Amino acid sequence: MATAAGVVLAGGRSSRMGSPKAALEWHGSTLLWRTVAIIGRATGGPVVVVRAPGQELPPLPPDTGVVDDPREGQGPVQGIAAGLAAVSDQAQVAFVSSTDMPFLHPAFVRRVLRAAEDGADVGLPVARGFRQPLAAAYRTTLAAAAERLVAAGRLKPAFLFDQCNVAMLDESALRADPVLAALDPALESVVNVNDPADYRAARARPGPEVTVQRFGVLAGGRRGPELVRAATVSEAAAAADVALDRHVIAALNGDRITRDGQTPLAAGDSVLFLSAEAGG
Repeated sequence: MATAAGVVLAGGRSSRMGSPKAALEWHGSTLLWRTVAIIGRATGGPVVVVRAPGQELPPLPPDTGVVDDPREGQGPVQGIAAGLAAVSDQAQVAFVSSTDMPFLHPAFVRRVLRAAEDGADVGLPVARGFRQPLAAAYRTTLAAAAERLVAAGRLKPAFLFDQCNVAMLDESALRADPVLAALDPALESVVNVNDPADYRAARARPGPEVTVQRFGVLAGGRRGPELVRAATVSEAAAAADVALDRHVIAALNGDRITRDGQTPLAAGDSVLFLSAEAGG
């Protein structure tokens, strides 16, 4: 059994945005793709997307699970219940997220998960002035309690918190993690996009600062690491003047090999490019 899983709630009505947030373009893919992939990186376990009944989803990373809300318009507790139930036989805790946090960092996910892994039922961040129930960690055994609350018409996450042991993570507690403090000091992981102006402002920002390096025949005299702005492996390849084709592989942070240019990057990542041919 994996220690941690991910649950992404995609079934919101997006009334202020005017179009489904899950399908909003984000550096060549979508907001939903990025959220799923970042959480998958952070947890190393399964990730499921919870959608509204009949909701069409954009393409998802390979092996992403999809489950349906039993009923439309019942709010986030129903989505939390459905998502936790879907991964309860695969993981002990799950990071539950909304779709619309384009700056979510793996270090934030890992820090929040530790609160639940250390014994709390819920690891609940309190950041940027608000409690963050859709950027929180939940024990998967809470699925049944969440389902009972929905059946009783008690649809706010606060009702679930009243029934369990909640570890509140204020900004000081979050920044006590040195990795998170270095890579996301402003806790922008919890910034969401609620309307077109939010989305335009977020999309206009430069990509995160990452390190790129070329090896072997790709080096071409440029062997040292370089800092670039890139939100995906494709953008990192372009910044490094590397053609990301079948002859090239990328090593993300030294331990993950990928040819998928849509792989999202976060501040502090390193991407090493090398030839797929033997000998690099």
